[in-house]
Amino acid sequence: MSIITIGEYVKPKSPQEAYDLLMSKKNSQLIGGGTYIHLGKKHIGLAIDLSDSEMEYINETDTTIEIGAMTTFREIETNKILSKYFDNLLSRSVENIVGVQLRNMVAVGSTVFSRYNFSDFITGLRVLDVKIVLIGGGEMTLDEFIDSERNRDLLEKIIIKKEILRASFQMMRNSMADYAILNAAVSKGDKGFKIVVGARPGIAVFATNAMEYINSCNEINEETADKAGQIASEELTFGTNVLGSKEYRTHIARVLVKSAILEVV
Repeated sequence: MSIITIGEYVKPKSPQEAYDLLMSKKNSQLIGGGTYIHLGKKHIGLAIDLSDSEMEYINETDTTIEIGAMTTFREIETNKILSKYFDNLLSRSVENIVGVQLRNMVAVGSTVFSRYNFSDFITGLRVLDVKIVLIGGGEMTLDEFIDSERNRDLLEKIIIKKEILRASFQMMRNSMADYAILNAAVSKGDKGFKIVVGARPGIAVFATNAMEYINSCNEINEETADKAGQIASEELTFGTNVLGSKEYRTHIARVLVKSAILEVV
């Protein structure tokens, strides 16, 4: 049985107040959507509920889109601003996650900050030009954050550069109510193709050899897209869990990358 006990519960009114509370006690924990907090037995000395911290928004500027950390996946899925950009990539990356009830709870900030290795959303983000804003750590690229070991801070928002590009998100699931066995995202802009594969099971990573190959091709067709998929399946590492085997993931990586490239072009 999962038993959660809480010593003190607070609802700060701003990101800075929430961060100050987080740093005030060692046994403190931020509560965003709270989707996975019930997993396991634990005692939380200070529970910091972010629901009143003014971080639920999607705002558009001349050059960027800013998404607050408490924005839910359901809002990502249905937002009209996001639907205008990147071939609706971000909506497509979350629209099949379990069910609407869960998507109404899962928050952007907790997903990104936790670097969930099964995340469809992170896979989609990584083929875009994304920065994150941390209260303690300041602004950095999403790639820098994922490669860092920062594990105690508050993610305030993500900032996506508006670009003219084509993008595709692909995934394989055992059922539409399950987590992805594997996912892949591809984008093509002024700087060429980006190819990312996630849920390996491991956090989404770039298929750098496949990117180098496809960006060197004079023509993108079924043959070259398949070759890029093959390269990606050979250069990345895959594992086995209850959703699928290493061998199966290796096989479908080739298929998903190929499909994403062909959809982009």
